[in-house]
Amino acid sequence: MSATETFRVEAATAVTADPATVFAYVSDLSRSAEWSPECRGGRWTSGEPAAVGSVFTAVNHRDPDVVAWAPVARGEWTTECEVVESSPPRVFRWAMRDSGGRAQESVWSFTVAPEADGSRLTHSFWMGELTEGMRKITAGMSEDEVRAFLDEWAEKIHGDMRQTLDRIKTHLEIPTTHS
Repeated sequence: MSATETFRVEAATAVTADPATVFAYVSDLSRSAEWSPECRGGRWTSGEPAAVGSVFTAVNHRDPDVVAWAPVARGEWTTECEVVESSPPRVFRWAMRDSGGRAQESVWSFTVAPEADGSRLTHSFWMGELTEGMRKITAGMSEDEVRAFLDEWAEKIHGDMRQTLDRIKTHLEIPTTHS
């Protein structure tokens, strides 16, 4: 990891479910279409699901109006990510991979902490050095344009995280019925 921090974004919520249940749900990236505004799901392409070193290939979709002035991916595309930490029931982290299959300093995570009524779920994103994709997006931009883009991107990510947490909370707090 480098000493550079491009940005860090985080959001949290209380969930009335025990930490093991929350962790099992959020570490199953194949279910990410249920909560993510961009990820439409995907599949584990190597390793055991949710194990360190395992690779998940995600299918994503982005609307045309997201940071509309910047040359970001639009429509459908795929990404690979690699699990870099899996410590049930507390921490699950995955890093985006570059085109050569190397983990980049683009790390998403869920952390789960016990609370009196269940769990505190925190969703975080950290970027150190710009990723391969971000370097392509910002190539040719002035310093001010890069800063504006990164600020808007961090805002977009924070909004996506809030939606993600709301959807996870709703899913995990659905009352179960017994016959």
